[in-house]
Amino acid sequence: MRTLLLSGVALAACPQALAQELNEPQSPISAPDAPVPDNEDQIGFAADALEYDSETEIVTASGNVQLLRDNNRLRADKVVWNRTSGRVEAQGNVSVTDPDGNVAYGDRFDVTDTLKDGAVDNMLLVLQSGGRLAAVKGERANGVYTLDRAAYTGCAVEDSKGCPKEPTWQIKAVRVTYDPTRERVSYRDATIELFGLPLIPLPGFSHPVGDNGGSGLLVPNLRYDRNNGFEVALPYYVKMAPNRDLTITPHVYTDTLPMLEANFRHLYDRGAYQITGYVTHGSRVATSDSSVGTASADSEKDVRGYLDASGAMQLSPEWSLDGSIRVASDRTFLRRYDISREDRLRSTIGAQRIGENSYFSIRGWAVQTLRQGDSQGQTPIALPVIDYRLRMKDPWLGGTLQLQANTLAITRTSGQDTQRAFAGAEWNLRTLTGLGQEVTFTGYLRGDVYHSSDNALTSVASYAGDPGWQARGIAAAAVDMRWPFVGEAFGGVQRIAPRVQIVASPHLANLSLPNEDARAVDLEDSNLFALNRFAGYDRFEDSSRITYGLEYGLDLSNFSLSAIIGQSYRLDRQESILPDGTGLSDRTSDIVGRTTIRYKNFVSLIHRYRLDKDNLAVRRNEIDATVGSKKTYAMVGYLRLNRNALTGLEDLQDREELRLGGRVQFARFWSVFGSTVIDLTDAKEDPISVSDGYEPVRHRLGIAYEDDCLTLGFTWRRDYQTNGDARKGNGFQLRLAFRNIGI
Repeated sequence: MRTLLLSGVALAACPQALAQELNEPQSPISAPDAPVPDNEDQIGFAADALEYDSETEIVTASGNVQLLRDNNRLRADKVVWNRTSGRVEAQGNVSVTDPDGNVAYGDRFDVTDTLKDGAVDNMLLVLQSGGRLAAVKGERANGVYTLDRAAYTGCAVEDSKGCPKEPTWQIKAVRVTYDPTRERVSYRDATIELFGLPLIPLPGFSHPVGDNGGSGLLVPNLRYDRNNGFEVALPYYVKMAPNRDLTITPHVYTDTLPMLEANFRHLYDRGAYQITGYVTHGSRVATSDSSVGTASADSEKDVRGYLDASGAMQLSPEWSLDGSIRVASDRTFLRRYDISREDRLRSTIGAQRIGENSYFSIRGWAVQTLRQGDSQGQTPIALPVIDYRLRMKDPWLGGTLQLQANTLAITRTSGQDTQRAFAGAEWNLRTLTGLGQEVTFTGYLRGDVYHSSDNALTSVASYAGDPGWQARGIAAAAVDMRWPFVGEAFGGVQRIAPRVQIVASPHLANLSLPNEDARAVDLEDSNLFALNRFAGYDRFEDSSRITYGLEYGLDLSNFSLSAIIGQSYRLDRQESILPDGTGLSDRTSDIVGRTTIRYKNFVSLIHRYRLDKDNLAVRRNEIDATVGSKKTYAMVGYLRLNRNALTGLEDLQDREELRLGGRVQFARFWSVFGSTVIDLTDAKEDPISVSDGYEPVRHRLGIAYEDDCLTLGFTWRRDYQTNGDARKGNGFQLRLAFRNIGI
């Protein structure tokens, strides 16, 4: 074999083809790489044999030929180069790789000696960014590929055994143009075939390829529901820059006026943000709001819409900014157009600094309620919310000392206003005894100042507090002892850990202060050993108590089990501020626990429960279980709250609910899936409930196909609840997504 550098001229072969065949050659060229030229006027050359006819100026190279010029690489069995005309003919297992990594295959190439332009019959072009093109004839000029009677697919063309197979989908056209600079494929007189059957004519169609494609139409979304009739959503993607894009989606309905959706995204060196908006003009049915009067069944015509914007910015390694705006024109817009099922929209803005041992945050937020019957005037606006924390080592007693300062101002347009500020310190020392007991000592001090007005506008008296200025001092001390016993058992490792905690805190005038952030309280395994079992700062559990429990764990090779169970007992006789139904209102609390079981990646089960201390009645029974593999699985969620709670307290209403979901893969790429939510609440859980104990909320059932290049699904859904103009009824959706087509 001889290796040469040829100067002054360039040899080029352009993309070659395999007449409508989408598979690469079975015997690709394998030879040592040609030497890299020193400049673009040289050609790196390698071959097993070389002949030169000085009279005709024809160079013939044979046997594992390679040519390299200006990042264009040609491989072939034989290359004939006419130095006079500059024509290069490559024959036998020819492949040409351009500077972008696209590889063209064919049996014979005619190219110029620059290796940039040329033509080929029966061409296969494998794109570096994904996808491939096959054509009866193809050519490359100025870096742009033009193919006649061609087909494009983003699918694999070999099965798992390496044998050729028909692609799931392909686009066939009279002419196809691929511009690597724009990363775009354009078609003339195209038709898309799905599973070998012509499906959709695509006149004038074009699309980006890979992940960095340009502007163009995306796959439409087809859906039907009772609210809007048949819907066609046709997104159009606009690539404004490598870090900015815009997607505009018209939604056209048969039973209502069209809606326009737009999404703008921007990624920059310090952060990112996105803005999504929906707008339409149509009729709606008002829902009740105690601040505006009684609901009316009359329809109103108006501009309707929704804005969702969010973003974050990293100013420095410590400082960051973030914010979001979420607002809807009315309470039923999101459900009516199936955008979201949230019942509250929260808008925020904030800045924070995170240091090695410190944290500072200043934030504000506002909430728009979408719940029927809720008053917007009673919904809080928090501005500002300031929190500062400093953690340091205690130089005197050891352990860790954390200092905290916090302030909050809540405003309502038709309700109680509250301002709060406090400063506190928490000290923790963890130590191990000679017997292996883990002991943690905790001390807590805090001073609070409150001011509130319009307290009478709060409907629950225990939440309102006394108007005007109020102050409170908090002190608490705790000792928490955990004694783990670890050893071998059942072929694995077993852990048994008894745990005891003693907390002492003097009586506080809790009810004289407003309660804004500690309304939802319930005894659970997660807060059993908490210093304060209220969720927020406005209430503090002022009792001396002992809490005891047992933790258990078992770890085997493919199986794990962990559990905790415990209870607390109040040492003093003072009346508790914790209401009935929380499990903490009496001196002896209810019994709470959690059990978690995992078997390989096949079974996952979490069971949380609360048992009545007097008769062991189940006050909370919650199960979340998943059984199966990633392809075939079943999910079960069950919740029953029978807390015997007083009515009118926030988040303490009893209910019973069943959630089921699953997927069954019945073929390699085909599966069926479904889910359901059923309200099982009746008079046993809620005495004022009018439910019969079996009220379906939502059903979903569908079939899906998913392989390496196509996602196809059809889903039926039925909603059983009406909310304003978001009526109950059936809905159908067809989802079709092609991969490696820039979508």
